[in-house]
Amino acid sequence: MKALLLAAGFGTRLRPITETIPKCLVPIHGKPLLSYWLELLFPFTIERVLINTHYLPDVVRTYVEASPWRERIDLVHEDRLLGTGGTVVANSAYFGRETFLVAHADNLTRFDPQAFIAAHAHRPPGVLMTMMTFDTDVPQSCGVVELDEQGIVKVFHEKVPNPPSHRASAAVYIFEPEVLNFMDELGREEFDISLDVVPNFMGKIQTFHNLDYHRDIGSPESLRLAEQEF
Repeated sequence: MKALLLAAGFGTRLRPITETIPKCLVPIHGKPLLSYWLELLFPFTIERVLINTHYLPDVVRTYVEASPWRERIDLVHEDRLLGTGGTVVANSAYFGRETFLVAHADNLTRFDPQAFIAAHAHRPPGVLMTMMTFDTDVPQSCGVVELDEQGIVKVFHEKVPNPPSHRASAAVYIFEPEVLNFMDELGREEFDISLDVVPNFMGKIQTFHNLDYHRDIGSPESLRLAEQEF
């Protein structure tokens, strides 16, 4: 399986740290965020990883060139940000007609990739996407899910004022090619997975709950918590 790590954002809420360091390379305990992702995905489960760049691309490229995983990493630069869905479509040839993984690489996480992939492989009939979930302490800032008894997403609430639960999307997905077909048929260059794709697959998304660790490090407070917790 191949994976896309979305890593092109500005990380504006983390300034001044991100004035010289892209958000995907912000250190936690002295190690860049991308290092945690690559060490998690590569050893046994993922064949190759595609990383998109936009902000401070040369810093990311220098990091990748020095990585022990550099022979299995591909970089693609976006002159303008395409949104999470737009990036997937722009690189559809990279995935071909195969199942693939997509993750927001600006989150700090720890989970079992083999178990995640196995859960997708044994998904119920009709399911085209597996979404990792976690229990968040700030549900208003997340996409919160309501599930049926099988763990299938029946309602998705994207950053609403009074979310019905703390069970949220971790922005880590496994997609079947049919999901990519849907994205392509939108006919748009710029769009978002959470806003423009997920709501159209209600009843076709199963969940894999992360009981280990997951946190968006997008603010100084969340970065401080990550340093304490992880």
